[in-house]
Amino acid sequence: MMFPIMEYKERMKKTKERMALEGMDVLLVTNPSNMNYLSGYDAWSFYVHQMLVVILDEDQPLWIGRKQDANSAKTTTWIDHENIFSYTDDYVHAITKHPMDEIARILTEKGFGNCVIAVEKENYYFTAKAFEQLQKGLPQATFKDASLLVNYVRLIKSDTEISYMKRAGKLVEKAMKTAVEQIKEGVRENEVVANIFYTQIWGTHEFGGDYPSIVPLLPSGESTSSPHITWSDKSYGNGDYVIIELAGCYKRYHAPLARTLVIGEASQKAKDTAKVVNEGIEETLAFIKPGVTCEEIEEVWRTTVAQYGFIKDSRIGYSMGLSYPPDWGEHTASLRAGDKTILRPNMTFHLIPGIWYEDFGIEISESFAVTDSGIETFANFSRDLFEK
Repeated sequence: MMFPIMEYKERMKKTKERMALEGMDVLLVTNPSNMNYLSGYDAWSFYVHQMLVVILDEDQPLWIGRKQDANSAKTTTWIDHENIFSYTDDYVHAITKHPMDEIARILTEKGFGNCVIAVEKENYYFTAKAFEQLQKGLPQATFKDASLLVNYVRLIKSDTEISYMKRAGKLVEKAMKTAVEQIKEGVRENEVVANIFYTQIWGTHEFGGDYPSIVPLLPSGESTSSPHITWSDKSYGNGDYVIIELAGCYKRYHAPLARTLVIGEASQKAKDTAKVVNEGIEETLAFIKPGVTCEEIEEVWRTTVAQYGFIKDSRIGYSMGLSYPPDWGEHTASLRAGDKTILRPNMTFHLIPGIWYEDFGIEISESFAVTDSGIETFANFSRDLFEK
């Protein structure tokens, strides 16, 4: 386990408090990040159906998943072995039966067939078919949506979680250094990414790295106008702009970072844009402290860059931390107009206010934790527009 049992129990307590307020008897947690958060469960098994069952009046959750993954639950969680249940392999990717059929049977056998059952509907790992089969198997149950219930419990980190993210920050510094050093004319994109992966996982002499929830994003040339392109096997050429967005990851906790590089001399437009982005970042980070809202933070950025004629119509950041693929965001607080979330100490965000044109983009970011009086960034890496 990555945390003391008492920390998991405190997380369960906060989750059940929210369940009680919403009138939920049972919560089926299928988001692997939330499963990890409440139990410690950690395995690459989220491509099949699995869940934690949080019961309002029971101390421990149940783990239900594929039979061959049950030992992972015994190894990585604080759950007693008698609370670990599994379905057989003939349910996996079957046409005539579904894992939720067996899960519904287990829930009925445990006495939860006529309860108010909450499910995480807005979740990459809980399909429409899964919900349909649960409804068929539990006809007496009343279903509620609890898509972000646990996500919001995760919003304020413990000191141990912050320490893990600080380690992730050290890892992302090393990975970004590798990227900046190795991107040059004539080098293939995939070669650079291979070395980034090596750096992310090898880590430091003191601690190793985990696999990040998003692969390195390295759009180059005109592709820098599209921030989520990955890489190819083409070689970098003189004049290419390259956006580098990647993360360090330690025990599933992330510290993302983005920087922009040009092979050769940057255009004046690019230099001016980078200058504005950096000024906006400085002003925004200086403003952040406990008590301000997400929308107030975005307003500082928008006002700062507007004086130079820049407009950004997308959010400038989001809460992040513990996660599994395909995203390191928590899907809760966003730094954008209309989000009235009040910042508290130990909330963590990725501030990523990139500006993109039709033919290139400038992306510079910082991950940070809210402190008692301001913020602390997880990484220490120059925000310059790099020219090589």
